[in-house]
Amino acid sequence: MDPDETIQQTAVREAKEETGLDVELNKFIGVYSKPGRDPRGRSVSVCYSAKVIGGILKADTDAKEIIRTKDFLKMKLAFDHDEIIRDYILTL
Repeated sequence: MDPDETIQQTAVREAKEETGLDVELNKFIGVYSKPGRDPRGRSVSVCYSAKVIGGILKADTDAKEIIRTKDFLKMKLAFDHDEIIRDYILTL
C-alpha cells in the first residue's frame, strides 16, 4: 500500500501493475494473514474479485507467464493461494 491509498485503490493499482489489466472491484473475498503463509516473511493479503474493464493481459514482475486454464485447482499454487481461490468460488 502506498501511504495515500485505500486498500481498494491498492488492489486496483496492483492488478494493473501485475497483470496489465484495468479492473473494477466486485466482492470482498477475505483477509489472509496466517503466520508462516509466506516463507519469505510476514504477509497479509486482502482479496477481492474484480471485473476487467480494460488493458492488455501480460505477466509482470510477480509472474513468469500467464496461464489460461479452468483446471487451476489441479495446479500447485504458491503459499495459500488455493485457499483463496476456493473462498472465491464460494462467493459465486
